[in-house]
Amino acid sequence: MQRAGLHPDVVSYALLINAYGKARREEEALAVFEEMLGAGIRPTHKSYNILLDAFAISGMVEQARTVFKSMRRDRYTPDICSYTTMLSAYVNASDMEGAEKFFTRLKRDGLKPNIVTYGTLMKGYAKVNNLEKMMETYEEMRLSGIKANQTIFTTLMDAYGKNRDFGSAVVWYNEMGSYGVPPDQKAKNILLSLATTADEQKEAKQLVGCMETKVNGFSRLLDEEDYNDDIEEAILYEKTGRL
Repeated sequence: MQRAGLHPDVVSYALLINAYGKARREEEALAVFEEMLGAGIRPTHKSYNILLDAFAISGMVEQARTVFKSMRRDRYTPDICSYTTMLSAYVNASDMEGAEKFFTRLKRDGLKPNIVTYGTLMKGYAKVNNLEKMMETYEEMRLSGIKANQTIFTTLMDAYGKNRDFGSAVVWYNEMGSYGVPPDQKAKNILLSLATTADEQKEAKQLVGCMETKVNGFSRLLDEEDYNDDIEEAILYEKTGRL
């Protein structure tokens, strides 16, 4: 940016690095970070978290660690957001050994994991198909008094879904209801996609409140709240030949 005659501030650098990180353009993100440091610009606490997130998204652990260490060097105290973002760097790199060590460090440093922290670790275990560790993390979260949200339940369903475990997916889908958490579309899709036998398909449709209707010769599965709208569309098609 400086070569173009521009004089960016710390926010400009942070936003550009974040954009490169989200686009998985790691080399450009690193180049901008090094340019910023070379220009003698000192990041703020907020911009440090943005920088950290940019590298964490792409699983650039070493670069994320450099940013994390720089926060302390500049006398900024990393908060739970900083620690969770650093944890996600290990997760996105599929380095669960590193993630476990950092999670232990997080607690040793006196921080209390929140639902995002636990969810990040659970997603990591799900990613490497370590369901036992995923469930251990879930139990630790539950015993700490944190109630699971939609994201946590969907992570559990997705993990069992990858193993084609319809029964376990049903258990967690029902668990969402017992917690008063409305299933999102992803949870519904996971359940429907896992149903292979006629009995499973029937159970899945009943659980997600789906009905089957035919429009123009094609069968469609619909959420119950959309059923009436679809019937109106079907009637319109019968009368006019178009939707």
